[in-house]
Amino acid sequence: MTEIRLDCLGETCPVPLVKTQKKMGTMKVGEVLIVEIDHSCAMKNVPEWAKKEGHHVEIEEVDDGQWEIFIEKTK
Repeated sequence: MTEIRLDCLGETCPVPLVKTQKKMGTMKVGEVLIVEIDHSCAMKNVPEWAKKEGHHVEIEEVDDGQWEIFIEKTK
């Protein structure tokens, strides 16, 4: 399984969501995008969008106020 990292640290909405959407469009089914974020708005919007699109999503808090969102492309 290929993992691709997307560094969105220090970026505010809607930049992390836009970058995530663009990157997901270039990926193959089964690949995992790890989005690194530290903005609470993106913490809500990015997983919400990915779930709505039908992708598998997991969230891990790696530090106080810093998360990694794992999005597995399913289609």
